Amino acid sequence: MTNKQKVWGLGFLTVFLWASAFPLTKIVQEQFTSNPLGFLRCSIAAILLLIIGKLCHIHKPKKEDIPWFFLSGGLGFTLYMITFNTGIQTLTSATSSIIIAITPILTAIVATKFYNEIIQPIGWLAILMAFVGVLILLLWEGVFSINIGLVWTICAALVFCGYNILSRKLSQKGYSSLEIVTYSMLCGSILLGFWSIQGFQQLLASDLKHISALIYLGAFPSAAAYFFWGKAMSLADRTSEVTNFMFVTPLLSTVMGFIILKEIPNMGTFIGGALIIISIAVFNLKGK
Repeated sequence: MTNKQKVWGLGFLTVFLWASAFPLTKIVQEQFTSNPLGFLRCSIAAILLLIIGKLCHIHKPKKEDIPWFFLSGGLGFTLYMITFNTGIQTLTSATSSIIIAITPILTAIVATKFYNEIIQPIGWLAILMAFVGVLILLLWEGVFSINIGLVWTICAALVFCGYNILSRKLSQKGYSSLEIVTYSMLCGSILLGFWSIQGFQQLLASDLKHISALIYLGAFPSAAAYFFWGKAMSLADRTSEVTNFMFVTPLLSTVMGFIILKEIPNMGTFIGGALIIISIAVFNLKGK
C-alpha cells in the first residue's frame, strides 16, 4: 500500500467516524443530558488516548505549558462539548455537520491575525459565500424564528476554531499532534468534571443500547478519529490531501441521519448547505 493510499484510507475513515458522531449523539441524548454526556465522552476518549500515547511513547508536557493545554482543552473539548451537545438537540445531523464544517474557514480567518497568513481574493469571496449559506440556514423558517440550536452550533464552531489556533501554537513548541490532542482531551475532561456525579448517575440508570453508543462516541469519533487524522497528516505530502476529506462529512452525516434517525433535511438545509460546502471546497483549493 502506497503512502497516498494510506492517507486516503485514514482520511476517509476519520471523516466517517466524525460524521457518525452527529446521529449517535442524538441517540445518546435520549438518556444523557448535554454536559454529563460531554464529561463521559471526553473521559472515555482521554483514557484511550493516554493508552495510545503510552504505546507511542509520547512525551510528558512541560510544566509551563500545562495552562496552554487547559486552555486548548477548555475550548476544543469542554466548551465544544457543551455547545455542540446543546445545539444538536434541536437540529438534524445534516444541519449540525454543515455548521461545524465552517470551522476550517473560521480558523483561516483568525490565522491571518495571529500568524500573518494570507487569504487570496477568491478565498474572501468563498468566505462571504459560506456566511450567506449560514444566513440561509438561520433564517429559512423566517426572521423571527431562528433555531437556537443553530446559534449554539455556531458557537461550537467558533470555540473549536480557538482550539485549532492553540494547537498550532503548541505544535510550534514542539508537541506532536497526538500529544496535543491527548493532553488537551485530558484537560477538557477535567474541566467537565463539574458534571461527573450527574454523568455517573445517568450512566447507572442507562440501558445497554445507550451505554454502547456512549462508549462508541468516546472511543471512535473522539479518540480513534483524532489518532487517524494525525497519522494521515504525518504521511501526507500536503495538508490539503487530508483536509479535503472534510467536504464529505456533511454528506455522510446526512445519509447516516436518514438511515439511523429517519431525518429529512428541509430545503433551507439543502440550499444553505450546498453554498457552504461549495465555498469550503473553493476556499481550500483556491483561496489560500
